[in-house]
Amino acid sequence: MAVVVSLRDLVDELQTLSHESHVYLKKTTGKVISIWDDNFEMVRNMEEFDEIEEEGDDSEIINDPDGYSDLETEFFQDVKNVLLLDDGYLKLPSKFDIDEYEIMERFCLSVSDEKISDILLGKIRGSGAFRRFKDTIYQYGIEKDWFRFRDEAYKEIAVSWLESKGFAYTDDMNRREQSV
Repeated sequence: MAVVVSLRDLVDELQTLSHESHVYLKKTTGKVISIWDDNFEMVRNMEEFDEIEEEGDDSEIINDPDGYSDLETEFFQDVKNVLLLDDGYLKLPSKFDIDEYEIMERFCLSVSDEKISDILLGKIRGSGAFRRFKDTIYQYGIEKDWFRFRDEAYKEIAVSWLESKGFAYTDDMNRREQSV
C-alpha cells in the first residue's frame, strides 16, 4: 500500500517553520516530523548516540534509561536517523526556501480594492514590512482573507513538493478552522 501524507499536517509544519527548525517526511509512514536545532543537540549528547552501529540499524531504538515515553523514544530515534543521513527521511523546504514576502506581495496584488492594495504594497517596503503588513490587514479587516490566501499558498507549495517526490496525499485542509 502506498504511503499517503496528510496535507494538513505538512502545511501546518511548513507554516510554523523558524530559523531553528527543520521538517522531515518519514518516507515509510508519511509522518511529518519537526526537529529543532536543540533536538539535534540533545540527541548528539545522549550516551546512546555513541553506541550506534556503523550501519545505523533502524530497528534499534534508543534505550530508555531516563524514563522517556514511547513517543519521545520514537522521536529521538527519528532525530538520530536524520543525523545519520538515513535515506528514509526527506527534508522539506526550509523557511529560507519559502518566500513569505512574495506570498505577501501576491496577496497585496490580489486585493480587489485598489486603494487598499496600494496601501498594502507601500507597507511591505523596507524594514519592518511584516509587522506593518499585519497591522494593516487588521486595520482594514481583511485578516481572514489573508489567512485563507496564505493557507492556499502553503498548500500549493506542499502539493508541488509532494508531487515532485511522488507521494500521494489526503487533501484534509478544509476540515480545520482558519487561524486568525
